[in-house]
Amino acid sequence: MESKNNWKAWLYLAPTIILMLIFTIYPLINTIIISFLKHYDYTQNTFAGTSFTFDNYLLIFGKTGQYYIDGTFSYTTTFMRYALINTLIIVFVTVPASIFLALLIAVGLNSIKWFRRIFQTIFFMPYVTNAIAIGMVFAVMFQKDFGLINMIFGTNKNWIDFGASRWSAMFVLCVYIIWHALPYKILIFLSGLQGIDKQYYQAAKIDSTPKVKVFTRITIPLLSPQIAYVFITSFIGAFKEYSSVVALLNNPGPNGKLDNSLLTIVYYIYNMMDKPASMSLAAAAAVVLLLIVLFFTFIQLYVSNKKVHY
Repeated sequence: MESKNNWKAWLYLAPTIILMLIFTIYPLINTIIISFLKHYDYTQNTFAGTSFTFDNYLLIFGKTGQYYIDGTFSYTTTFMRYALINTLIIVFVTVPASIFLALLIAVGLNSIKWFRRIFQTIFFMPYVTNAIAIGMVFAVMFQKDFGLINMIFGTNKNWIDFGASRWSAMFVLCVYIIWHALPYKILIFLSGLQGIDKQYYQAAKIDSTPKVKVFTRITIPLLSPQIAYVFITSFIGAFKEYSSVVALLNNPGPNGKLDNSLLTIVYYIYNMMDKPASMSLAAAAAVVLLLIVLFFTFIQLYVSNKKVHY
């Protein structure tokens, strides 16, 4: 009977496994192979040389050399100098900030009785709104000449328009990512808060425990599973950040082109995929991104096994 049920289980899983093999496993393996081929051309399915090479990885990590794309030296050193650094800034600024703010907002929403549903709906609306549309609104708000932010503060700062500094544009980008990431995190934390037994808070109230201690000694430990989940998924999502960059910074001026200093890893990958001759660099960057995400995910899983209370 057990053997019969085992075959039934594999039969039920077969459609999903086949789809994963076709659309996940095969592309992953193919990308790794392409990353070791020099000047791979996907339109002709050809590459330079006769064997695998590490040149693509050396080039994206800053090796000086001649890697010509349509006769020009293009995007070979920007991975380490800009794309990787910008992505790390986004990850280590937006993820902790958004989680901390979402946790505070969730605790506040959970403590009120009147209009809770209305406020929950208001806070969740950005999550169901198109990211490109929201990015365009932020781009208008931070315009130099007619932007709402400059009008409110009486300044004339160039935030994201053509010629803006790298750090001012990164600041706006991080603010946008934090704001757009809050709703989903608030929803997760609210569901966790509503599942905490009220007797812990009642006991703390009887003992006249300060609210800060209640938050740090009761709320955070009992929310640790949700916090761990949000941390892991947020880190992965931040490393793959692309749509917000496109929406906010893809057309900062008359040239209609993102400045190299504002590249992220995924944006770099898409830039490399634009031309067949640079597909190998895109594949190498994608493999590096995969390894980075796996590294941080394993670290967070290890820490969560030690610190999370289920």
